[in-house]
Amino acid sequence: MSGDILQRLIVDRIPSSLPSTSHTVLASQVPILFREPYILSGYRPIQQNWLCYLQRLFQKHNETLNVWTHLLFCPVLLLRWWANIGALGYTLDAACLPLILYLLSAFAYLLLSVAAHLFQSHSEHTHYFFFFMDYVGVAVHQYGCALGHYFYTSEPAWRESSIGPLYLPGIAFFAWLSCGGCCFAKSSPVVHRLFTVSWTQEPCLHFYTLQIALFLLSALFFSCHIPECYFPGRCDFVGQAHQIFHVLLGLSTVFQLEALSQDYARRRDTVVEVFGEKQLWWACVSLATLFMSSILIALISMWYMTKKLQGTEERDK
Repeated sequence: MSGDILQRLIVDRIPSSLPSTSHTVLASQVPILFREPYILSGYRPIQQNWLCYLQRLFQKHNETLNVWTHLLFCPVLLLRWWANIGALGYTLDAACLPLILYLLSAFAYLLLSVAAHLFQSHSEHTHYFFFFMDYVGVAVHQYGCALGHYFYTSEPAWRESSIGPLYLPGIAFFAWLSCGGCCFAKSSPVVHRLFTVSWTQEPCLHFYTLQIALFLLSALFFSCHIPECYFPGRCDFVGQAHQIFHVLLGLSTVFQLEALSQDYARRRDTVVEVFGEKQLWWACVSLATLFMSSILIALISMWYMTKKLQGTEERDK
């Protein structure tokens, strides 16, 4: 009951001048590909004009909050990064490259996610294309996290261990495959540091702990479809698991940026000395290479799905 009241309050806050939910259809009125478990209404009709889907950024449907929960985190991250620039007074040199690459990778996964949720309802072909590009953003962000953790967070003992030399190549490989890279990229040097360094001396460890906790919690909501699995049809517009997943993931990214900024401030004078300027510039090249190779994987997958969809259409004729 309280969930229904909360949903009505939030929906009623949306300006009445916006188009109403009459512009949406039921799950039974869209192809199976576009249906989400336990979400029974609020779907956008397929095969509409591209501008129509762009305009729906400001309309009520079951993807509205999925779009805005990631879109709004972009200015939040940019403002926090700008605030840290003012506080730390750092300049654009080789030592700050991993932090910049991390920020760019965060924008990549956020904006590609926004595009996927905004335009995926156009057609089956479009659905596959934009979500394949969404996976590119995820892969790039995995590696962006790894770069920040490797250059700013890792301790000498960890870098000299058997994992250290394999960490960046391994993350690049797993991110490229989009398989198993998230947890490893986000936690390996961080977990080592959480258990080997005094928390009282390094406040940034509290941000890393929040980052990991929110990331794991977001995975729970993403995989279990909570709470809509208990209230089918009642979370179609507000409160569905994917919206909560987006918020938790965005907050995790904000806390990670805060932690990396503090680590950068503490280690910026030694980063070039420890790793060498060549390796820092190589990080830029490796991220660009990962991005292009992930694009290639997405295009190959899109080619395969296009042929499959064409075959299905021919059989249906």
